[in-house]
Amino acid sequence: MKTVSDFVPLLGAPVRQEEGHLIEKIARSWSVTLPEDFVEVAGAYGDTAISEFIFLCGARTLQSYSDGMGRKLEQSSSVPHLVLPSADGALVWGNTIEGDQLFLVPRGGSTWTVSAFRRGWGDWYDSDLGFSDWFHLALTGEIATDWLPEWEPLPHPLELVD
Repeated sequence: MKTVSDFVPLLGAPVRQEEGHLIEKIARSWSVTLPEDFVEVAGAYGDTAISEFIFLCGARTLQSYSDGMGRKLEQSSSVPHLVLPSADGALVWGNTIEGDQLFLVPRGGSTWTVSAFRRGWGDWYDSDLGFSDWFHLALTGEIATDWLPEWEPLPHPLELVD
């Protein structure tokens, strides 16, 4: 599991002031405990566009994005999960500029793994990786995928969304 310090070479210094407690408050309102690594990383880098390609929800957008996009995704036959705040729902935590939707899917106990609805492919992608491990590999280009771009040299430019 990666920590915020592992993301500094990829994203620069954190752009948020430890907003994980606000994300935990949203999770409590949904009666879930989100993975610690997601809370930490999204609390430090959330609500940003990364390299003009990936949007990472944070405390400002997590609930509204889930309420809006999550409800739409639940109606899609390509998304095999309910979405939080639905009971036992997956967390929709971001998207790509191409309309891919990024999820954390509860797998039992405290395990959550990254999955995605790949809009351009019209299919569902599952990984066996938790948030920080997958996200770190994705941002370094070290994960075998043909739906993420080849990145420019690091660090990734960030655009704050407020």
